[in-house]
Amino acid sequence: MVVSATLFIPLLALWLWWPCRLSRLTRIVLVLLTALVGIFPALLLKAAQTGVLAYTTIAPLQVPGGWVLATLLMLLVLVLLRDGVWLAGKLLGKPRWSGAAHGAAPTLAALVLTSALSGLGVYNALQPPRVKEVHVPLSQLPQGLEGLRIAVLADIHASPVNDALYVQTIVDRTLAAKPDLIVLPGDLVDGDIASGRQNIAPLAQLHARYGVWVAPGNHEYYSGYDSWMAEFQRLGLNLLENRMQLIEVDGAKLALSGIGDPVYGRTSPYNRKPGVPEGIAPDVAAVAKQATVAKADFHVLLAHQPKFARDNADYGVDLQISGHTHGGLIRGMDRLLVAPVNNGFVRGSYEVDKMRLIVSSGAGLWAGFAVRLGISPHIEVLTLQRQAQ
Repeated sequence: MVVSATLFIPLLALWLWWPCRLSRLTRIVLVLLTALVGIFPALLLKAAQTGVLAYTTIAPLQVPGGWVLATLLMLLVLVLLRDGVWLAGKLLGKPRWSGAAHGAAPTLAALVLTSALSGLGVYNALQPPRVKEVHVPLSQLPQGLEGLRIAVLADIHASPVNDALYVQTIVDRTLAAKPDLIVLPGDLVDGDIASGRQNIAPLAQLHARYGVWVAPGNHEYYSGYDSWMAEFQRLGLNLLENRMQLIEVDGAKLALSGIGDPVYGRTSPYNRKPGVPEGIAPDVAAVAKQATVAKADFHVLLAHQPKFARDNADYGVDLQISGHTHGGLIRGMDRLLVAPVNNGFVRGSYEVDKMRLIVSSGAGLWAGFAVRLGISPHIEVLTLQRQAQ
């Protein structure tokens, strides 16, 4: 990301300001200032990846960094519109259009508008999630699982930003919904365990009739996988690392499994040995075999990233629960940018062959891009229902 930002953002800054009818010196200053501010979030990410600064210092700075990135992203759209008007003026012989488009006022107005929208997006992103009741019709659901309520806490990203108070609010709202089963499909944390242990501590209060279950997400791999897995166990959370757990529910055998994340094999400054990769590769074949051997009636898979849902459906999974996308973050960007890199899955419910896929909008947000516009955070409480065939 750092390399991409250092190449793209200065070009965007040049494109933004150079056509404006301003003095040459003013344009140079604005281009340099925009480029420097725009690269700042990428430098923070590099600092987090290398551990040169404590995450307690980095995380609060990432929030305004996300505001900068969202502003630039929306500015890109408005600059395209601005230059479209300029080009139309040239082609249609309307010099007043071209002149007005490259005046200082439209670009400054666009900057003010996008800055304000991004600020609203940051405010929205920092609000704790609300409970969202979701009815999930399933044609292959055993009778004993009819009405089972599963609370989904995806992408909490507990950190110095999503702190203990934030996580406590999630816990309180989840328990008030009285689910039968609680699942956390990855990205519970950000940062090293020393800076984050106190922020995730409220999760120890979670309880449900059929347990509280965790599968890892990509940010666990970035944040010191082995240390965090040990901490989750200390908090009483049940780990599903390429493992299936058979749960008896009113005479039905429910296979609940979780797999590793595709980012396995990376090193992290937060690993016990920073140069040695930690974590496991995803192995859906292994958990599918475990479910078959156990003669399960229904298989629920926790897989952090939804993009491989079509592959997972081939293994006889009945219901996959995922997160990772944060619902797409911003209306418009969700379908144009987020869905394509996740094989079309961004949020909500999908039929994937004979499998149902649920993609959570997320109960939190990574501090590096804490922006939501038109897409709220949620604690989804899934109620399983039998659907007539």
